[in-house]
This record gives sequence, structure tokens and C-alpha cells, in this order.
Amino acid sequence: MEWINTLLQGLLLGGLYSLFATGLALSFGVMRIINIAHGDFAILAAFAAIAVVEPLGWHPLLVLLLVVPLMGGFGYVLQRVVLNRTLGHDILPPLLVTFGLSIIIQNLLLVLFSADTRSLPSGELATASLDLSVDVAVGVLPLLTMAVALVVLGGLQWLFSSTALGRAFRAASDDREAAQLMGINNRHIYGLAMALAMAIVAVAGIFLAMRTSISPADGPLRLLYAFEAVIIGGLGSLWGTLAGGIILGVAQSIGLKANPGWGILAGHLAFLAVLVVRPNGLFARTRDH
Repeated sequence: MEWINTLLQGLLLGGLYSLFATGLALSFGVMRIINIAHGDFAILAAFAAIAVVEPLGWHPLLVLLLVVPLMGGFGYVLQRVVLNRTLGHDILPPLLVTFGLSIIIQNLLLVLFSADTRSLPSGELATASLDLSVDVAVGVLPLLTMAVALVVLGGLQWLFSSTALGRAFRAASDDREAAQLMGINNRHIYGLAMALAMAIVAVAGIFLAMRTSISPADGPLRLLYAFEAVIIGGLGSLWGTLAGGIILGVAQSIGLKANPGWGILAGHLAFLAVLVVRPNGLFARTRDH
């Protein structure tokens, strides 16, 4: 039964990782931007939520309604004003710009919040659980995180396959020059895509802060987990990010079960194993239809 609990915890942890991975996959899939500051944006959203919750006493789920739209708007402005200027055939300019943003965000958070770890108090939600049997129980918060991940992925799948905006995303991703000739405003489309990616990563950051303590320097580690989940699942596959997150979460949970110091290492080894067997990821595809 202990191993069943371990596998369940890893499965649900994968929901959080898939939220991180989805925003990263979206920004790469539409704009071909490798966003080095992706994890730092999640931590920024989490600390923004903390800054609201601590003085006002709001519930963390309520603060989502404030922080997520703000991060989405910030993402749109960032893409239109800064990142669109870096797009082209060379991938280096976006890398350098987002690396600079990562350093700025980390130092800004250090100035505003110090290096101390913080978390979002979620009251009874943090300890509430559902008993599946006498020996097996799952936390309500991890279940909620997984449910949100499924809703986000399902919504994105519908957006890309069934809406004019989704078709514009795909067109701008496949051939930006042809899309421009067809009347698509690529700058606006890229801004909307980044807004969506930022909104998703804000959700991930807030759920992370509800689950564990965070510090201003945690962004790069969250970026690494997002990269691993995206690559395990395969570039271009939305549902592959969920599979990648679950594989990463289960591997880390099994590693922690075997030895408290092996959790992160086990996740990296699972990532390496997938790369050896399927270098392009488990569900790699050019784009989602």
C-alpha cells in the first residue's frame, strides 16, 4: 500500500509539473522562443499572490482571479514591446533577453522579499485528504491541481483545434511570412500566445506556493522541471506535456521513497532514459491539430 500511495503522489505531482510545462511548450510552439525566465515568472506570480494574501487575508484560490489576469496582461505587453523585437531566424537574441529577465526578476524579488522562503497559507485545503481505502489517501490540493491541469490542457486543445484564434496560432507558428500575407497580425497573435502562457504559468506558481515553500532563487529549478516534462512528452504535443509531467513526478516520488536524497536525481534519470529510447520525446509531433 505504501507503494500505491507513492505512485499516486507522483501522479498528482505530475499535474503541477504539466502546468509549468504547458506554458513553456506554448511559448516555444507558437513563437519558437525558449523562455529562460519561464520559471522565474512562475515564482514572480507566486510572490505577487503572497503580497496580496498576507495583508488582505484572501484565500489563495481567490487571488488567482487577480494575479492570473495581471500576469496575462504583463505577458502581452512583454511580447509586444520586447520579445517581438528579438524574433527571427537566430534563436540567440530571445535566449539572451529572457536570461536577462531571469536575473532581473530574481534580484527584484530578493530586494522586495529577502532570501527567506515563503508560502501561501491555504488553511484546511493544505491538509485535507480523501480516503480511497484504509491505507490509501490522496490530498485534496494535489487533486485540485491535477484537475486544473486537465482543464487547462483540454481548453488549449479545444482552442487550437476549434477556434479561429487557434488556427491563427498554428499559422503564425508554421510560417509567419505566409500568415502575415494572409492578413494575420503576427505581433498581436504572439502577444496573445505569451499572455496565455503567462496566465498558465501564474496558475502553476500559485499552486506551487500553496504546496510548498518558495524562495526568489527557485525559478531556474522550475524551468528545468518544465523543460524535462516538455521534452519527455515531445515538442508539439499538448497532452505529451501531461505525460511528461506525470513521468517526472512518479520518478521523483519513487526516488524519494527509496532514499530521501534521490528524488530529484530519479527525475533526471527518467528524463535521460526517455532521451536514450526516444530522443524526440514520447509523443513528438510537428504541431497540434
